[in-house]
Amino acid sequence: MDPQASTAAGPDAADTASERRTPRRVAIDRRANLALMALVATAMLLQFLAWPFLLRQWGAVALWLVVPLVVLTPMHWGLIHEAIHGQLLPRRGANESVGRALAIAFLLPFDAVRFGHLMHHRFTREPFDQPDVHDGKTHRLLAFIGYYAHLLGGLYVVELILPLFAFLPAKWTCWLVARQIGSEGPAGMDVQRLFVGFAGNQERRSRMRRDWILSVMLHAAAFYLYGTWWPALAVTMYLRGVWLSLADNLPHYDVSLDEPERARNFRVPAIWQTVLMNHHLHRLHHRHPTHPWTALPALASELPMTSTPVPDAGYFGAALRQFRGFGKVR
Repeated sequence: MDPQASTAAGPDAADTASERRTPRRVAIDRRANLALMALVATAMLLQFLAWPFLLRQWGAVALWLVVPLVVLTPMHWGLIHEAIHGQLLPRRGANESVGRALAIAFLLPFDAVRFGHLMHHRFTREPFDQPDVHDGKTHRLLAFIGYYAHLLGGLYVVELILPLFAFLPAKWTCWLVARQIGSEGPAGMDVQRLFVGFAGNQERRSRMRRDWILSVMLHAAAFYLYGTWWPALAVTMYLRGVWLSLADNLPHYDVSLDEPERARNFRVPAIWQTVLMNHHLHRLHHRHPTHPWTALPALASELPMTSTPVPDAGYFGAALRQFRGFGKVR
């Protein structure tokens, strides 16, 4: 599936003529991306190699290093996200290789995450893409538990185990995927067909198996190095997973189907913009998915208020509002 073709399609609300005008194409800021890649690579070297040594030398004082490791979670995911959209590095091969390596270090299946994210762009807020909505079929207590489990790291756990389906016979995997995705909604049949096609693709299944084995080997070696301090690594991985899970549907939580791009923008302090890689401008990203993250703030200032962040909508406050309970698709 071509990333640009996939993200260009999808249900959008009616826009004004000025909003439909596509701004000039912006080149990838390779220097900025390389700097962030170096920072994340340093954090991963700390997590996998240096931290267990420091814990043995310094004891509990070294546990404070969990803070930068967790805070850099959205940057790590943001670099993978740029690779998904082909905006991390100019060369396609290097873009995919680095994105895949970053995903392995995050214990994420790059192929599955890329496909799921592009489907999210193409079919935003369709029934398969509404984790915050009670479907009316599941018992409300079970749905309630599932929803909060999703917020508190459940999404990350699901992504961790997804590659295991690539080890099952293709027919079993396709049946399980078809049953899980369903065919509800106007685009339900197309969504189900595309997911089943992905699940049965032998080349992708092979890559997912290989990447999963590499991820498991990397993390198993890390746990061995930590020795008796292994809970520090486990807690860090969990907290990173919670951040990823909370941020996943944040820009779409309780979003009406008639809102532009079915997404929202948010306000965030300037110090966080680079850490989040401007993901607070999510509606703008949905409108221009092939623009690099560095281009979004300038683009927001050029477009009407309907595309700029809502002044009183703070990113972190919105993240906490998800704990109010199920949203609604109106």
